[in-house]
Amino acid sequence: MKFIKYFIYLSPIIAFVIALSIRQANEGALGSYSNPIRFYFTPSVDAKTISSNARVLTDFLHRETGYYFTTAIPASYIAVVEAFGTDKVDVAAINTFSYLMANAKYGAEARLRVVREGQTSYCGEIITRDGSGINSLKDLNGKSFAYVDPSSTSGYILPKALFDSLGITPGSTVFAMQHPNVVTMVYQRRVDAGACYYAPPDPKTGAIMDARARVLSQFPDVAKKVKIIGFTQYIPNDPIVFRKNLSGKLKRDITDALLKFVATPEGKKAWEDIYDVTGLVKTTDSDYDGIRALLGKQHIDFEKLVK
Repeated sequence: MKFIKYFIYLSPIIAFVIALSIRQANEGALGSYSNPIRFYFTPSVDAKTISSNARVLTDFLHRETGYYFTTAIPASYIAVVEAFGTDKVDVAAINTFSYLMANAKYGAEARLRVVREGQTSYCGEIITRDGSGINSLKDLNGKSFAYVDPSSTSGYILPKALFDSLGITPGSTVFAMQHPNVVTMVYQRRVDAGACYYAPPDPKTGAIMDARARVLSQFPDVAKKVKIIGFTQYIPNDPIVFRKNLSGKLKRDITDALLKFVATPEGKKAWEDIYDVTGLVKTTDSDYDGIRALLGKQHIDFEKLVK
């Protein structure tokens, strides 16, 4: 009897607590104002450039989907990968190799692939300063060399695989962390040569579109002073990646909204400013099986590279 009496007495309080808990749970649903969807960008260009254009993107995504978004630019490619392992990121614009790592370790899923000047695949380029005396890849033996990042596909993984296959061993090496930094180091003769991403020249104007274009404002003569002496194998372009346990509806809604965004003038400009991207296409994980096979032949170990 006492239990029933206390229960009747406390029932309004219990009901209020339950109702409040349900309300808080609903307010905290992923995509809500209090729990926004986390969209990460890899630090391939200036953080200020990414941040200003990312706001244009998230504003559009919010209007299109009703979800709230927040963005971040971790310090390295690996930091983005590890964020998938701790559920700190929901969506990420990530490079190809980092995607393979995030997929293998945490089940991250590629749903979109970037397009650059009509190309859905890309390769790395090997550059040197004009007048350096380096005219072929064989000349790189013993020379100082700048890579981008240990998990950069075009700026390290593919060039390293190319050098190994040709028996080329550079001298001292350094990681510049960003593609424009590699170009700058070569331009300023701080290293003899370097590796960064390649993109074909503009088909209409002939203007350079590869990593050298990122420093044109600083060094207007970079196309004349820094030359390309070799290319790596072609692989699929960088993907837009989703967390494994993100709901199917969220993935579909965000995918559709991103495709709409890049089709708008402001969306195209934002993507071009961030990553030189001119479009997006749908993709699947199997599109990256070819690069997986290449890495397997090179006996590349994800965990070893992370360390």
